[in-house]
Amino acid sequence: MTDGDFGLLSPVTASPAVTALTGDRAVIAAILDVEAAWAAVLEEAGLAPEGSAAVVAEAADPGRYDLAVIAERAQGGANPVIPLLGELRANVRSLDADAVGAGKAVHTSLTSQDVLDSALMLLASRTVSALLVEIKGTTTALATLAEQHADTLCVGRSLTQHALPYTFGLKVAQWFQGVAAAASRLASQELPVQFGGASGTLASGSKLTAGSSETPFTLADSLASKLGLAAVPAPWHTNRLAVTSLGDSLASLLDAFGKIAADLVFLSRPEVGELGEPLAAGRGVSSAMPQKQNPVLSVLIRSAALQAPGLGSQLHLAAASFNDERPDGAWHTEWPALRRLLALALGAALQLRELAEGVRVFPEAMRRNLEISGPLLLSEGVAAAVAPLLGEDGKQKLQAVVDETLAVPGPEQADTYRKLLREAVPPDTLSDEERDALLDPASYLGEAREISRRILAAYPDFTASTNGASDD
Repeated sequence: MTDGDFGLLSPVTASPAVTALTGDRAVIAAILDVEAAWAAVLEEAGLAPEGSAAVVAEAADPGRYDLAVIAERAQGGANPVIPLLGELRANVRSLDADAVGAGKAVHTSLTSQDVLDSALMLLASRTVSALLVEIKGTTTALATLAEQHADTLCVGRSLTQHALPYTFGLKVAQWFQGVAAAASRLASQELPVQFGGASGTLASGSKLTAGSSETPFTLADSLASKLGLAAVPAPWHTNRLAVTSLGDSLASLLDAFGKIAADLVFLSRPEVGELGEPLAAGRGVSSAMPQKQNPVLSVLIRSAALQAPGLGSQLHLAAASFNDERPDGAWHTEWPALRRLLALALGAALQLRELAEGVRVFPEAMRRNLEISGPLLLSEGVAAAVAPLLGEDGKQKLQAVVDETLAVPGPEQADTYRKLLREAVPPDTLSDEERDALLDPASYLGEAREISRRILAAYPDFTASTNGASDD
């Protein structure tokens, strides 16, 4: 077997689906697709011999090229386009049996940066399309879960401590919102074609189109159309907003993934036990402890999320360091950072979809954990309702009840709080029935259900199948 990078130390991206869209073969395919599309543009514009596009397209089959050889030879020109182009031209010559002069359609008036920038945008477009399919599956599952558990009580935690009663439905709706908002941003991202020539003046393109009805700009627009990329008014060789914006969108998406994974890691701890990852044979095992069921889906998602900020920063660092009309190294640092972000996002999305569609929910454990703090969780609501009934020092009296309750062991706190509250507030001021109603966690959920509903309603494109419609 040929040595290569199979993702041994990056399990989250070690997937055939990820490799197919972001691996070296995918990069080469994108570069060749740009060259083939350009040949077609030139032939259609009457700027290359008839039949040349078909020859170039045949020569642009990625299976014809040895990735390892091209990668090694790329050191000679500091990018992979140069050695690949040499082999492409040789293949075109060998395939041009009818001597149509197809070689004239290869790379004419382009520069390496035109091809590689466009190829990376094409690679991104293909990866993002696959990524959004996975995200739609995830958000559909999350929306359904949020609706199913709209009234499932759990404890809301703040700075690691119990804070207020909460609902699991709202927690999931917030997960959904993070993913849907980030995915919406990613889906709206424009991925532009690049066409500027050797230094961004389109000098060669102007010479090529002289005397024809075409201009370098119409050719660039045709190339964009063939590749499914966005047309642009001007070359963007040294203006890297397209790259940094894409990186930011991917990093934001991984932020949202990371939030869900972080919650799952905590909530699946045995001592918490509110959630469990989907079970599968051989998953979550330990090499030494047979009893362990590690939350490996969440762990892999977190591994991707924790890498994303640094990669996004690398793209900004490169953009801020682009010097002259062609940078000396900054451009080159974009390539691995952007491709890595794409791979991590897609790899994590595959894990997250499985997690969202199969997460195990344990409402009884949620209720058990809610009752650890018991009526103390309602002290904010009690203060709001009762303090005005106790005069000017009402808040101080109720705070004293809380303070004294917190001084006793945890298991005794619930009964202690009820007893001390009863002593501080006379029955003729607050009846037992009124007190019990105030201490019911379901009575102090605010607008949890409505917040969840509004979140889901804000992103209808990501909840389409929760109403029974098919997900097409």
